[in-house]
Amino acid sequence: MAAPKKGRNASAQSKPGRSLALILIAIAALTGGMFASGHTTPRLGIDLAGGTSITLRAEAEPGQESAINKTNMDTAVQIMERRVNGLGVSESEVQTQGDRNIIVNIPKGTNAKEARDQVGTTAKLYFRPVLATELSGGDAAATPTPSASSSASGDSGDKEKATPSGSSSPSPSSTTQGRAVTDALKADSTPSTGASDKASPSASASPSGDPAASKLQAQYAALDCTKQAVRAKAGDGVKPSDPTVACGKNSQGQWQKYVLGPAEVDGTDVDEAKAVWNTQNAAGWTVTMQFTSGGSKKFAAITGKLAKNQSPQNQFAIVLDGEVVSDPYVKTALSGSAEISGNFDQASAESLANMLSYGALPLTFSEDSVTTVSPALGGEQLKAGLIAGAIGLALVVIYLLVYYRGLSIIALLSLLTSAALTYTIMSVLGPTIGFALNLPAVCGAIVAIGITADSFIVYFERVRDEIREGRSLRPAVERAWPRARRTILVSDFVSFLAAAVLFIVTVGKVQGFAFTLGLTTLLDVVVVFLFTKPLLTLLARTKFFGNGHPWSGLDPKRLGAKPPLRRTRRPAHPAAGPVDPKEA
Repeated sequence: MAAPKKGRNASAQSKPGRSLALILIAIAALTGGMFASGHTTPRLGIDLAGGTSITLRAEAEPGQESAINKTNMDTAVQIMERRVNGLGVSESEVQTQGDRNIIVNIPKGTNAKEARDQVGTTAKLYFRPVLATELSGGDAAATPTPSASSSASGDSGDKEKATPSGSSSPSPSSTTQGRAVTDALKADSTPSTGASDKASPSASASPSGDPAASKLQAQYAALDCTKQAVRAKAGDGVKPSDPTVACGKNSQGQWQKYVLGPAEVDGTDVDEAKAVWNTQNAAGWTVTMQFTSGGSKKFAAITGKLAKNQSPQNQFAIVLDGEVVSDPYVKTALSGSAEISGNFDQASAESLANMLSYGALPLTFSEDSVTTVSPALGGEQLKAGLIAGAIGLALVVIYLLVYYRGLSIIALLSLLTSAALTYTIMSVLGPTIGFALNLPAVCGAIVAIGITADSFIVYFERVRDEIREGRSLRPAVERAWPRARRTILVSDFVSFLAAAVLFIVTVGKVQGFAFTLGLTTLLDVVVVFLFTKPLLTLLARTKFFGNGHPWSGLDPKRLGAKPPLRRTRRPAHPAAGPVDPKEA
C-alpha cells in the first residue's frame, strides 16, 4: 500500500506547473474578456462617480389618506428598487424618508436616465381597448398614413401571440381614419365591430349630445403628442372606468394619438412578465405575461371582444401613466397567459416586461426634488482610503521581507495574482451583472489583503514547523500542506459565511462591502490552491530554497531545527553490535 501512495504523491508533486498554467490562463481569459467588453475599469457607484438623487412624495386620492401607511410605502420601495435594478442599474438606493417621502439615488452610468424615467412613472398600469388611432402633430403632416400591411402571428401551444402593432398595425386611410376617430369619440365604452365603416362623414361636424363625448372630442382635438407638456396632461383626472385619449410611439418612432375605451385590466392583475428569446417561428425576442386568476378572466373577456373587431379596434393599449407603451392586436380570446411578439430587441423587450411586472404601485408619487450628486466628496474619501490601504500593504510587505525573507517573494506574487483576478473580475461584472464599486466595496477589498496574507502565513509556518522537526524542504512542503489546507479552508469558510449573511440581511452600500469580501475570500482559496502551493513546490527544488540559504526564510539553523533524521539498516546478526536509538 505504501508504494502506490508514494507514487501518487510523486506524481502530484511533479506537475505543479499545470496548476500555475491554469491560473495564468484564467487571468488571460478574464483580461481578454475585459478588453472585449470595452470596460477596462470597474464601474463606480454613486458615491464615487456621482449620479442623481430623486425625492418622491406620496400622494393619495381624496378621502384615501389612510393609504399612505408603512405597508404601502415599503411595498412601493420594493417595487421601485426592482424597477431600477431590473434595468441593470446596480448600487441604486431606494429608501423611505419620513412618512411619505422616498429617496432614490441612481448612480451615473448605463441606463441611469431610463431608470429615473421609470422611477418617476409611479402611476398605474391599465389595459384599455383601442377605439381609434392616427398620427399626431408634425408626424401626421410629414409622414403618409401607413397602409394595411400587417401579418398575423401564429399560435404557440396554448398561448396566443399578440404582435405589437407599430408599423405592422394597419391604419385606415386618411378619410376613413377621420371617420373612425370621430365615431370612436361618440362610441360607448365597448368597441363595436366595424364602427369605422358605419360612421357617416357628417359625424365629424356634429358632436353628439353626450357631454362626456364632447369633452373627449375636445381633448382629442387639442392633443399634440409631439409636445411633452401637452402629452403629460392627456390623462389627467381620467377615471379607469372612463374612455380617454393618450399618446404613444409606433415602431418608426412617430407619435400617435389614441382613443381608448375604459380600462378592462389593471397592472395588479399581471402576475409576472418576462422577456424571453423565442426561437419558434423565428419570433426572436418576445414578452410573456402571466395573469392572476381574476386578471385571467378579465383579460380573456376583453380579448374575446377585441378579436371580433377590425383594425385598429382589435388592439388593446398597455397604458402606463397615461402613455401607451405597447398596442398589440389579438386574433382570438387569450387565456391566463399571453405572448407579445414583434420587432423587439433585447432592450425593448426587457423594458416592456419591466413595466408590465412592476407597473402597479400602491400609491401615486410625484417628484418633489431632483438633485445631482457630486463625486468630489467620494473621490476624496476614496483617495484617503487608498492611501490607508497602501500604507497597510507597505507594512505587510515590510513584515514579510523582514520575517520571511525569500518566502516573501511567493507571498508578494500571490498578492499580485489575487489583485489581478479581483480587478479583472470586477471590471467584467460591471457590464454583465451591473456590479458597481463603491466606498464600502473598496474597504472590503482592503480587508481582503489581510485575509489573503493570513493564508500564506498559515502555510509558511506549517512548512517551517516541519523543518524544525528535522525534515528537508521538499517533504516538509508536502507534509505541511494537508494541515495548512484544512486551517485555510475553515478560516475562509467563516469569512465567506459572514459575508453571505451580511449580503442577505443588509441593503444599499453595505451589500457592496459584503459582495467584495465574499468574492475576495473565494479568490483567496483559488490563489492558495492553484498558485501559492504549486509555486512553493517548484521553488523547493531550487538550490536557494532547497539547501536552506540564510536569506531563503527556511534556514534550518535560524529556525532551530533538530538534527536531520537518519535511518540505518538494522544489522542482520546481534554480533554486529547495538544500534543507536537515535539512528533507528
